[in-house]
Amino acid sequence: MHCPYCRGTDTKVLDSRVADDGGSIRRRRSCLSCEKRFTTVELMQLTVLKRSGASEPFTRDKAVAGVRKACKGRPVTDAQLAVLGQEVEDALRLTGAAEVPAHEVGLAILGPLRALDEVAYLRFASVYRAFESADDFIKEIASMHADALPPLAQPTG
Repeated sequence: MHCPYCRGTDTKVLDSRVADDGGSIRRRRSCLSCEKRFTTVELMQLTVLKRSGASEPFTRDKAVAGVRKACKGRPVTDAQLAVLGQEVEDALRLTGAAEVPAHEVGLAILGPLRALDEVAYLRFASVYRAFESADDFIKEIASMHADALPPLAQPTG
């Protein structure tokens, strides 16, 4: 860790606290060279394992960019997309894995996107799941309708 004042590399941690969201740690540090104090925030690095075998850091903006294309022309705001991006990141972090396969990112997007806008969901799902015909759309829509039906009333008595 470099001191932001003198660029010294010898620092001492004075205090560590878990941030409110539980996803980061705030550390109060003191530079042993210039004796100035500064704060750092440490985040767990979430990595995406791509199909090619390469790894890259997860970025919420990249996940939202793909969803934004599916939402083009739909009544979805940037604020709603930001919330969706946070939900996706939270879901991935809750798995407890530091590295997640790329297809898991897509799966984490599908649920919140479906709740946000069904048309955008179908657009995204058609690319993500590689729909090949109109029958694939029909099956997905039928599945959506089946999931939306209330449970059958059970007879009492």
